[in-house]
Amino acid sequence: METGPSVLDQWYFQLPNFVLAALMYTLLGRVLLGLIVGVDSPNYIWRFFCRITDPLVAVIAFFTPKVTAPVVVWLFGVVWLFWLRVALLSLYLLLGVFPRSG
Repeated sequence: METGPSVLDQWYFQLPNFVLAALMYTLLGRVLLGLIVGVDSPNYIWRFFCRITDPLVAVIAFFTPKVTAPVVVWLFGVVWLFWLRVALLSLYLLLGVFPRSG
């Protein structure tokens, strides 16, 4: 019985894609939670989202105008991470190293 390649055989694609997806969805969670709680909330879930995404938000804020509302900067981050994942997929397809099953 032959099986397809395992996820560990495709680490070069799966790991960066997973990290980018985790950041993207954590940032999206920060956007949604930011609509409910205040910016200075002591909520431990809010603090977790902020601690994980603050470095990315700092990079995005560098490229966006200073008058932009924080929630818009966070949404830009979600969009940029999505397109970064699409670019990663395109790069692997272009190089011919995209993991294939079977």
